[in-house]
Amino acid sequence: MSPAHFTAFENLVVSVDVGTTSTRAIFFRKDGSHVASHQIEYSTSAREASKRNSPEIFTPEGVAISLSDSVEIESRINEPTLVFPNPGWVECDPIQVLGNVIQCLAACLVQLATTEHDVQFKISAIGIANMRETTIVWSKRSGRPLHNGIVWNDTRTSKLVADIYQNESTERIDRVRELGGCPISTYFSATKWRWLYENVPHIRKAYDQGDGDLMFGTVDTWLIYCLTEESSFVTDVTNASRTSLMNIETHRYDDELLSFWNIDRSKLQLPDIRPSSYVYGHYHTPDLRALGTTQFHLSIDARAVLQMLHGVPIAGCLGDQSASLVGQLAVKQGDAKCTYGTGAFLLYNTGPRILASQHGALTTVGYWFPQLKSENEDGDEDCNKPQYALEGSIAVAGSVVQWLRDNLRLISNSKDVGPLASQVSNSGGVVFVPAFSGLYAPYWDSGSRGTILGLTQYTSAAHIARAALEAVCYQVRAILKAMISDTGSSPEFLDDRNLSAADNPLSSLRVDGGMSKSNEMMQIQADILGPCVTVIRSANHECTALGAAIAAGLCSEGEDSEPFMWNSLKEAVRMVSGGGDLSAEEPSDNTFHAELSDAKRRRMWKLWERGVERSRGWEINDDDYDRDEEMED
Repeated sequence: MSPAHFTAFENLVVSVDVGTTSTRAIFFRKDGSHVASHQIEYSTSAREASKRNSPEIFTPEGVAISLSDSVEIESRINEPTLVFPNPGWVECDPIQVLGNVIQCLAACLVQLATTEHDVQFKISAIGIANMRETTIVWSKRSGRPLHNGIVWNDTRTSKLVADIYQNESTERIDRVRELGGCPISTYFSATKWRWLYENVPHIRKAYDQGDGDLMFGTVDTWLIYCLTEESSFVTDVTNASRTSLMNIETHRYDDELLSFWNIDRSKLQLPDIRPSSYVYGHYHTPDLRALGTTQFHLSIDARAVLQMLHGVPIAGCLGDQSASLVGQLAVKQGDAKCTYGTGAFLLYNTGPRILASQHGALTTVGYWFPQLKSENEDGDEDCNKPQYALEGSIAVAGSVVQWLRDNLRLISNSKDVGPLASQVSNSGGVVFVPAFSGLYAPYWDSGSRGTILGLTQYTSAAHIARAALEAVCYQVRAILKAMISDTGSSPEFLDDRNLSAADNPLSSLRVDGGMSKSNEMMQIQADILGPCVTVIRSANHECTALGAAIAAGLCSEGEDSEPFMWNSLKEAVRMVSGGGDLSAEEPSDNTFHAELSDAKRRRMWKLWERGVERSRGWEINDDDYDRDEEMED
């Protein structure tokens, strides 16, 4: 046979990224580029523009997209993916989330099959990145969810949290944080489970019966359970670290934490905790109709194209912010990144060291790749141990742009917010604290609510838009100040141009996510952070999905098998970065330096802090807000 008859093969790793407002699937090459991708933005109960009574699906830019009839999954037309039943409540439909994942995979496979390539692709592994803390409870017998998932930024447990702080001792509250790394907050999964047990009668009945039917999990667990032939009931250590049920040091469920949250493991099934790079099971396409719907199903052609994935190992799993840390290649101790998604999330890599924050940040697991060999990782003997991070979370970031678009209708597309904000050079004295779900790090005040201050007749839509963007940037600064203090350094370096590089604990902040695409937003961020921190935007806009792909690509079927994609983390970093030096200065169009004077920056910061104080104590109780009266009006 002549050489012309030989076919070249190239491995691909599939990444599924399930976010708070959208799901995407991306097929990655070894160099981090991708050959197919598809995204679905969720329909919501609040957005008329989502047209949830039509089969159209919208991108984040508001552009309608659809698949060909041969692969389209018929949507459940009366049920949006995101639901807002009451003020501060955010729910997701687990079956819709699962259906969106399958639809994205099918669309990518069609792209792969219908596009000409010089090589034949082999799909080696699947990685999953997911919104964390979102809590789903389902029946083992039926496989069906027993309630909508309660999303991470839901605040219905505010009263529960307040009662705990009022009735429990400070010592016991501190002990919960020490063991699990999580403060008691509406944010984490344990409080969401407690609400489900106390407020959903059939869930309480299933728990009290104690027959092993009741299953608890975050989004990763739900997806892996549904998408594996083995019905694997697992979670990875990064997701488990966000439940407030796992001991941050042992990586196992902690009896003291379970007792605090009144959980009996014989009555509530908890998923096994595994590393972030691990063969959790092998893909199969579930029968969506068996989950209780006749309106949401795969066409024959869609099911056929998905056979290309049948049996492919699901081998990587990371909570979305840990996935972004890896995808940003911030894998060395001291690296920091911020992802601007629905919320904003800043992680500071502390390596194998568990650093307990004293200033409002969280201790979390960054990732765990146990198969790494130290001789391949620059002699780092701890590279195959769990790697930790300090984390600060902002509940409202990109979602404030959606709020400006959908609720106030100041803009028609999310991408318009930067140009609108840039019409003015400052916010005109307006301070916007978008505490729609309370304030997260470093404030941790679930009683705060969204507040706009400083309005005058001079105020325009541009001032409000700019104040909204500034609000996200101020919160990033607040988190950085907390983390810098935890390292033993002075946070004053943010305003001190005279500090040397050796004194600076953080010279750059790597950024990704939707809001990072806006030059206006990133310049505002650089101005608010000050002269000692350079904001560097990632050239890869899919860092979260890439991180999950790296986790899967480092894995193998067994000790004697070759990794699915990369032989080491060092190789993955080298290949994805194009062989370049990550410490080198990025191109100028991705690099942002402060241009604001120090005096003005300090004045603006003090005004922001005053705004935060004014936003406190505005939590909405059921007695304050009658939805029935609003509907009648």
